[in-house]
Amino acid sequence: MKIRIKDNSVRFRLTQSEVAELGKSGVISSFTEFTDRPFIYTIERTDDTELSAAFIENKIVLKMPGTMITEWISTDRVGFDGQSGLVKILIEKDFVCIDNTLEDQSDNYPNPSLKC
Repeated sequence: MKIRIKDNSVRFRLTQSEVAELGKSGVISSFTEFTDRPFIYTIERTDDTELSAAFIENKIVLKMPGTMITEWISTDRVGFDGQSGLVKILIEKDFVCIDNTLEDQSDNYPNPSLKC
């Protein structure tokens, strides 16, 4: 799972296996290990109707409605957006990059812009 943070926006990008795990268990989490403590980012299934987010003790928690997760794993829908207070939220499937990146992309979704 990757996150991109810019000012008051947070964007989550998930690979195919991460989306599948979220659908199966209802939670997925990653972290960055800083010297004194980890920075954790998590997505949790909820019964709510809209995306929401909270930042609690070094942890970003994105709460995603179960209905969105079900739609996400069973369709070609790329992602969802929402807002939590002043923070804009975007969650989307991670596609294979068009450029030559060194990053492992073996689990990313096929890029719809790459049609042979």
